[in-house]
Amino acid sequence: MKEIYESVGWAKHTEEIIQRVFQASNIVALAFSEGRLVGFGRALSDGVFNAAIYDVVVHRDDQGRGIGKAIVEDLLAQLESVSCVHLISTTGNEPFYMQTGFRKAKTALARYQSAELATQYLEGGNNIEHSPRNGR
Repeated sequence: MKEIYESVGWAKHTEEIIQRVFQASNIVALAFSEGRLVGFGRALSDGVFNAAIYDVVVHRDDQGRGIGKAIVEDLLAQLESVSCVHLISTTGNEPFYMQTGFRKAKTALARYQSAELATQYLEGGNNIEHSPRNGR
C-alpha cells in the first residue's frame, strides 16, 4: 500500500499511518492484477444515513485501465443502503468522480487544520479566523 501511495505522490503515508487509517475504516475495497495489489479505497459509514469515501488510489503504472472506477463501484455497492455518500476529491480528479455519479454538493463545507490543505481545497483559502468562542 505504501508503494501505491508513493507512486501517486502521497509520500506522508507511513506504514503506521496506513495501518491506522485502514483499521479505522469499516469499508474497504482492494484491487489486484496478476496477484499483485494495484489499488484500493476505503470508507467510513454509520451504516444508515452517511458515509464518506477516502483514499481511492491506483498505482500510477496501472491507471487508465478502469481499476479506480471498479474500486469506487465496489465501495458504493458496499454502501448501497446508506442514503448519502460524501467524497472530497484530490484537486483535478473531480471529473473522474463525476463519471461515477458524484455531483458537487450545494452545502458541502470542510475545515482543514493544515493551512497548506486549506489553501488547496477551500474557497477563500486559509484566511478564515477560527475561534471556538465566536464560531468563526
